[in-house]
Amino acid sequence: MNRFFQTCLSTAACVVLFGCAHPISLTPDSKAIPTANATTVIPKKVGFYISDASKALEITSPGGGGDKIRYFPYRDLELGLYQALSAAFSDVSKIKDPKDMAAWKANGLSLLITPEITTTSSSPSPFTWPPTQFGIQLTCAIADSEGKTIETLRVQGEGRAEFEDFKSNFSLSAVRASNDALAKLVTALGESKALRQ
Repeated sequence: MNRFFQTCLSTAACVVLFGCAHPISLTPDSKAIPTANATTVIPKKVGFYISDASKALEITSPGGGGDKIRYFPYRDLELGLYQALSAAFSDVSKIKDPKDMAAWKANGLSLLITPEITTTSSSPSPFTWPPTQFGIQLTCAIADSEGKTIETLRVQGEGRAEFEDFKSNFSLSAVRASNDALAKLVTALGESKALRQ
């Protein structure tokens, strides 16, 4: 009975040490996102939509040491996306229902932006669980007031952090990827000819 109890304890310890998914955050550093520039801002009112289901979506992906990490990409990036869009357009509003055309007209919106987020993570370290490499792809579908997609923008953010960097911030590679992706999104929006027509 004693040996059985010890075996159970050992198994539980292995699950705790090696089978867990550690929580991290993708929330960007707001100071790293470009701010609005009066000479390049697009003079349009736009709507910004992320569904409740997307905000509740939790992703689990590889970390280091055989462990995994978990995070909420849409929830963590929502405010950063809003800030990036506000740097590119003169007015941005969050939309609860993209099919509510009455709300479109009431807010004077001309475009609706719906982001899609995909992520990758990895680490060659056999000893530490935080990811040393993190990737974020942002795909923004942009539709006009008739629901027609006029532009689809894709940007790829990359973040890296070694042990010396992340020992005080286990989310650092993910944060750097968010910063990179959002800065690239602001640039891509500003360079889009379709959005200025």
